[in-house]
Amino acid sequence: MLCYCTNVHPAEDLDGVCAQLTEHAASVRARLGADELGVGLWLAADLVAQLCADPAALGRLRLTLDDNGLVVETLNAFPYRGFHDAVVKRRVYQPRWCDPERLRYTAQCAEVLAALLPEGVDGSISTLPLGWREPWTRDDEAAARHNLDRLATALSELELRTGRRVRAAVEPEPGCLLDDVDDALRWLRGTDGTYLGLCLDTCHLAVSFADPAAAVRDIEAAGVDVVKVQASAALHADDPAAARAELARYAEPRYLHQVRELAADGVLRCDDLDEAFRRLPAAGPWRVHFHVPLHWTGTALRPTTDVLRRTLQALPDPLPTVEVETYTWSVLADPPDDLAAGIAAELDFTRELLDQRSAR
Repeated sequence: MLCYCTNVHPAEDLDGVCAQLTEHAASVRARLGADELGVGLWLAADLVAQLCADPAALGRLRLTLDDNGLVVETLNAFPYRGFHDAVVKRRVYQPRWCDPERLRYTAQCAEVLAALLPEGVDGSISTLPLGWREPWTRDDEAAARHNLDRLATALSELELRTGRRVRAAVEPEPGCLLDDVDDALRWLRGTDGTYLGLCLDTCHLAVSFADPAAAVRDIEAAGVDVVKVQASAALHADDPAAARAELARYAEPRYLHQVRELAADGVLRCDDLDEAFRRLPAAGPWRVHFHVPLHWTGTALRPTTDVLRRTLQALPDPLPTVEVETYTWSVLADPPDDLAAGIAAELDFTRELLDQRSAR
């Protein structure tokens, strides 16, 4: 299923989430002329706890989805809360997987998703790559492994109890403990592949300057399942020195924008765009972790949608859920006047890529 992620919307309580589904998601569906629209829900921690404790609240969410022709197969459980605060940056990686609160939140997300899934459909939950790379101790490592093992057990018990299978998908991201696909594969070896797999975010893949076809081959060789694909695009600058003024328009205070420069002897790294201006030589192309709209066309800058296209082409059938995840509309250099129109255009763009894949 193709869907879009609702972490683009700031609401974190039930009233706000129901309103965003009615006002924004339903509008996207209408613009596409579709009877149904897939949405990948982001539900903040306090709301998930409420939905687990209050059947009436969960029923209201389900009714809102049904009334607006919206279908849910996946949740984005990477952000915990406060994803649209004035400054998010590295707080998005809290709590880490060594913290029992991360386990509690993710298990509760699975409970909610199991109640929302269409009949006969497996669900997926994307989650953070353990946490930011530092600080991290051996005790943290052991606790994270223990908590992910406990999550797999909880997902198994959930399936036995409800008949609904929900799988967790670890999402590698530059700068994190699982920085890239190779890191994630090393971590996932030996875990319960029935319930734990990989979320392949094509913006993150692009920032790493990874070869999508080679990454997919490595994933298959490791015996790890791609449980979910996040269709996203990074910013690419062929000549970052010449494009500095344009790049500077994307140096905003809310989110972390990791930068990688392709050099003759490897890939140079910085943790944010402001830092990259000070530290990187800008002699080779840059890729910036800034989720830009998939259909966007720039001048000195361009989106890495070719990485998305090549990833979709490389993945075997059947494809997992494909979730368009451009959460940065509100902090773009030129924010749109009509958010629903922009999301609909992204979904149309991705559908064309999926059609091209089917015709290969």
